[in-house]
Amino acid sequence: MPRAGLTQTRVLEEAERLADEVGLSQLTLAALAARLGVRQPSLYKHIDGMDGLQRGLAVRAKNELANILARAAIGRERGDAITAIGHAYREWAHEHPGRYAAAQPAPAPDDAEAIAASQAVVSVTTAVLAGYRLRDDDAIDATRALRSALHGFVTLELAGGFGLPVDIDRSYERLVSGLVTALSSWTDEQATTSSHDG
Repeated sequence: MPRAGLTQTRVLEEAERLADEVGLSQLTLAALAARLGVRQPSLYKHIDGMDGLQRGLAVRAKNELANILARAAIGRERGDAITAIGHAYREWAHEHPGRYAAAQPAPAPDDAEAIAASQAVVSVTTAVLAGYRLRDDDAIDATRALRSALHGFVTLELAGGFGLPVDIDRSYERLVSGLVTALSSWTDEQATTSSHDG
C-alpha cells in the first residue's frame, strides 16, 4: 500500500527534488518509488506513468519559472527588467537544473493546462518587452531572441560547455547587456534593414 499521506503533489515534489539532484534524464519511476518508500506500482495511483510524471513536472516547472521571472520584473522596466529577469532565469536554472530541463519541451496541442503554463512564461517576457513598444512580428522576434540567448548560454553552462579561461559570470553580464542594447533599438534596426533590402 502507498505510504500514508502520499498524494500526486507529494510525488511531483519529490520527483522535482530528485531530478534536480541526479538530472532529469536520470529520473526513473523506480528511483522515485525508492525515494518515497513505496513500491513502484503505487506511483500509478497518483501519476500516469513516466509520461504523466514528465508532463506534471513540466507544468509545475513552467509555472514556477513564470513566478520567479514575474517577481524579478516587478517595479522595473526596459533594461532594468531585462537584466533582472536574466539574472533570475540563470539563478533558478542553476538551483534547479532538473526542473529547468523539464520546463523546456513544448506542450501537447490538446493540453490546456500545459499550454497555459508555457504561456505564463511567455507572458512575463511579453510584458517586459512592452516597455520597448514592440508589436506584432517585432515582439515575437524579440521574445525568441531573448529566450534563445538566455537558454543557449545557461544550457551550455550547465553542460560544462564553456572551457575558455574567461570568467563565465562576466560573459553572462556582457550577454545580458548586449541584449539590452539590441532591444533598445530593435524596431529601428529592423526598419533600417528593410529599407536597405528594398
